[in-house]
Amino acid sequence: MDFIPSLSQLPAPPEKRIALRISAPAERALRQGHPWIFDGSITAQSHTGAPGDLAVVFDDRRRFLAVGLYDPTSPIRVRILQNRHPAAINAEWFQAKLAAAARLREPLRGTDTTGYRLVHGENDGLPGLVIDRYAETLVLELYTPAWIPHLKEFCEALGQANPAENLILRLSRSLQKQAEFLHGLGDGMAFSRQAPPSPLLFKENGLIFESDPIHGQKTGFFLDQRDNRARVEKLSRNKSVLNVFAYTGGFSVYAARGGAKEVVSVDISPPALEAAVRNMGHNQLDTPHETMAEDAFEVLARLASQKRLFHLVIIDPPMFAQNEKQIESALTAYRKLTRLGLGVLKSGGTLVQASCSSRVDAESFFESIHRSAREAGRKITEIERSGHALDHPIAFKEGAYLKCLFARVS
Repeated sequence: MDFIPSLSQLPAPPEKRIALRISAPAERALRQGHPWIFDGSITAQSHTGAPGDLAVVFDDRRRFLAVGLYDPTSPIRVRILQNRHPAAINAEWFQAKLAAAARLREPLRGTDTTGYRLVHGENDGLPGLVIDRYAETLVLELYTPAWIPHLKEFCEALGQANPAENLILRLSRSLQKQAEFLHGLGDGMAFSRQAPPSPLLFKENGLIFESDPIHGQKTGFFLDQRDNRARVEKLSRNKSVLNVFAYTGGFSVYAARGGAKEVVSVDISPPALEAAVRNMGHNQLDTPHETMAEDAFEVLARLASQKRLFHLVIIDPPMFAQNEKQIESALTAYRKLTRLGLGVLKSGGTLVQASCSSRVDAESFFESIHRSAREAGRKITEIERSGHALDHPIAFKEGAYLKCLFARVS
């Protein structure tokens, strides 16, 4: 990758280190591999620091525990890069981490897949940062200003470990509000001299999809549902399929390739559904495909009142719980969606329901589905519970967010 000059103008990584001591519970968590140190757990600090300073954590005997990125703007005060053994955090260190992440994803090479998560943040040892690959374009998303001083070195390492033609920068919503730390970087900025193609086309299990990493949700596509989409394909032959919260039609396209006799895609975003129609076209699929750009709850209620039933209902809503206070309301929303989904599901049909809310644990989510089924007088027989694909590894408890239930309903 031939990077534009804006990267070379970023500040150099600071040379001075911050020395930290932390509470006993935080030290235990750190020794067990937890990647975060919260502000309230710091008991002593050598000096104040700026975003991107390297913080070195010592135990009560002044022995090295870990080093990480310091962020005074966040309750997650330090994001751990290296623990147990000291190491220089530089381009070579980044390259080794990126190489390890690439090796983990080697099995995807044999699946005709060019769209996948290349770096899954904390779970790949690079906290506060994710990278998605869409064919020859990499999309790098930052969640903390602590990466900015290290970005030039990191991108140089990225170019060595994972060559690509284009690199696009995305900034989280909170980071976009911290202009004083961005040094002129902006959301959607391209770090390669040539303009990336628009839309980006990539393959997933041989299917062609498009991604809009600038205007789309996340980095333009929900790559984490790849395995569940493949499961839906196997269940779709000669079935009528309803895909709720369809976004750009990932599940719909798989269902169509799987031989569905009709597919209905529901999403509140008209542009997303327009992309879903194009994705059907990219794959030359002629399955009858109806789109409804409306509120999912309202559509499900209306279809039930019309007694329009489907063999396969897929419910994959956005995150409902951003924090602990929202967990109960999220579970209430999941139960409501289950009831509405069962209301349009034929007897003997299949319900596929997913959650991407990390705050809602898997057991509570699955129980909410069973509870709603009991209240609706329907019997659920589980086919499978699924979680994360290999390109979305889990390295600590809070890293687990995706759960999905496949069930027969009578």
